[in-house]
Amino acid sequence: MNSSTAWLALQSLEGGIQLTTLQAADADRLARDLVALLDKWALASAVQTLTLPLQGSQVALICTLRPDFRARCMPGHDTLALHDKLGHTPQTDEAWALEREIWVALLGSPHRFQFASLDSLTSHIRVRRNMALDARKTALAFKTDAAERPQAFWQDGGDDAGFILQPGRCLVEALTAATQPDATGKLYDFSCYRATEYVILLGIAQELKSENPELLAQLQSLNQVHAVRSGQFHEVYLVEYGSMEAPLPGRFYVPGDRLWFRNPDERSSDVTGYEGSWVLYMGGGLFSNFWKRDTPYTLESKAIEIFHWKDGAYTDAQGALQMDETVVEALVAQTEANPAARTQVLERMLRMRDPKGVYAEGGCIDTTREYPKSVSREHCELVLPSF
Repeated sequence: MNSSTAWLALQSLEGGIQLTTLQAADADRLARDLVALLDKWALASAVQTLTLPLQGSQVALICTLRPDFRARCMPGHDTLALHDKLGHTPQTDEAWALEREIWVALLGSPHRFQFASLDSLTSHIRVRRNMALDARKTALAFKTDAAERPQAFWQDGGDDAGFILQPGRCLVEALTAATQPDATGKLYDFSCYRATEYVILLGIAQELKSENPELLAQLQSLNQVHAVRSGQFHEVYLVEYGSMEAPLPGRFYVPGDRLWFRNPDERSSDVTGYEGSWVLYMGGGLFSNFWKRDTPYTLESKAIEIFHWKDGAYTDAQGALQMDETVVEALVAQTEANPAARTQVLERMLRMRDPKGVYAEGGCIDTTREYPKSVSREHCELVLPSF
């Protein structure tokens, strides 16, 4: 294949997975190793590979789904039905099925996910798997103006430091205790944004415990003196993909993605905690519902709930905007029971969101997603802050 033909082929392959190496011979070996690895998930026959020259002596191995497989399992990059289309059943091993779903979503992605090595790629998939499984187990109490953590593992370091790890406590155990009531028997107070941070960090820490304990020790030390939160958490731990200019398809999600659903109603978005909703995609067409773990959201149920926030907003006796969740729940039930109303609401809500500060015809769907940076031993992308 000559270079011009190769680049045309590259464009036709769209996204998928890219592994970068130094020599063409290494790319051939990587292709064999990758296809052999995919056989573990019964996917070896579902992929195609292409080796392309890069600058200097580097070459890229591009691996994507075969067009017929992608058209059958994720038409239009719709991943929400992947679990069923891949033939997974309740009897299928949960972790295996989830990793397989992650592989297919990455391989069929319109965005090209780049990894420095096969080890970095497999580590990335395990972190996503951990996050999705942890999100399924997470149950919390929703509080926008309060926070609480299990005192055996955490102490309040004040407004600047946040909740910090008790000396000698294991970070994995501490994050599990804070987010999973099966471990403690208690629900702790969280905002939705902070909750996603804990679940993401837990998924990373679980990977480091077996694959990169030196980095886990550094994370332990960091969390004993200062919590990494909010914008800094995003900068330290996450990669954002998609953009307002090049939005991701509205039904494309990879298990382990963090994403935001925007409240497109200007008035109710001024209620603290209801500007939008941060969730994790757990696979199987389901998004995290940390407040009601046993009733996770579908894309449609989340959109309908956010639509009715405008109806639950009210001004209290002190003149502050509040949200009446009982009103929201009642109206959600009514809409779900009325096919015509449901269709009308979803037509309005399942649009791409408006830009920041604009409240016009946009819906609740964001144009971007976020995923963790590589934490593999040989190709770690984390740069931890010092305090």
